[in-house]
Amino acid sequence: MFRKRMFWMLVAMCFWWAWFGVAMAQDSPPVADHEKMLTPYRLDFSLHEVEDGKRINTRQYSMSLIQGVQFQELKIGTRVPVEMKQGEIQYLDVGTNISARVQEIKSVLDLEVHADLSNFAVPDQASKTTMPVLRQLRISGTTVVDIGKPIVIGVVDDPNSKRQFQLEVTATKLK
Repeated sequence: MFRKRMFWMLVAMCFWWAWFGVAMAQDSPPVADHEKMLTPYRLDFSLHEVEDGKRINTRQYSMSLIQGVQFQELKIGTRVPVEMKQGEIQYLDVGTNISARVQEIKSVLDLEVHADLSNFAVPDQASKTTMPVLRQLRISGTTVVDIGKPIVIGVVDDPNSKRQFQLEVTATKLK
């Protein structure tokens, strides 16, 4: 009697383990898909300032992000108070704002970037007002990138000078 009971308990445990293993496998994605969903990348941005075909300045920005996640943002600058009406102050963000998102689709990396760059006008370009005069450039785009190879996202000419701004990005897969 004891042996029969032990036998059926072992059979029941085997069925339970088999069922539990199948249920767990159905609830979680395969390991490869799960790892793919959490793939981290580093984006290295270079903002080149070019005059007469020659680079005169380059600013570097980097961010780490996970593919498939909503936009992530890098922001550096100054908040400038501006009086819009008597006693009513609003703040303007002046500086560099870059937001990006990557999506790996069938082993191709899709990159979407929005970059807003602003600065104060030089004194000879500013009007005689007490309000700050700002210059702004915006580059937005979606493209496919090759891992480890730089790609130019956008190029804009400065309407107030002979300068050109080029936004370049290099994506690196981490891990």
